Amino acid sequence: MKYISTLTCMLTGTLLTGCAGDYSFNSNLSSKAVKDYFKAGDVLLIDNNMAPPRPFNPLAMVDGESCQVYADEPPASIADARTKMRLAAANAGGNGVILNNCVEYHDPEGGCLTRVLCIGRAIVMEDK
Repeated sequence: MKYISTLTCMLTGTLLTGCAGDYSFNSNLSSKAVKDYFKAGDVLLIDNNMAPPRPFNPLAMVDGESCQVYADEPPASIADARTKMRLAAANAGGNGVILNNCVEYHDPEGGCLTRVLCIGRAIVMEDK
């Protein structure tokens, strides 16, 4: 019995030391790319019939577009167009965007099988 427990401990130790190597992780993402990826999440999307939660100053008109180029791609979506509009608001220096309208249409001759375009107004809301 003592032989089996000693053998089990030796095998377990060997397995654990074999897994404890010096591994590294390489990625093609830079810290700036990660910041840009999440930038749209810092912009509050406000529906046109709602008042912003804090006083604000208008910045600029912004838009976002979603386009389905090929038939085997997913169709254009309002969510993608709104996210791109929020990113445009963040790039303009805003922390909010008032959504004016989103329009869905089919436009095969214009380069997109389906297209969604959202238009809004980038704003800067005062700090709490």
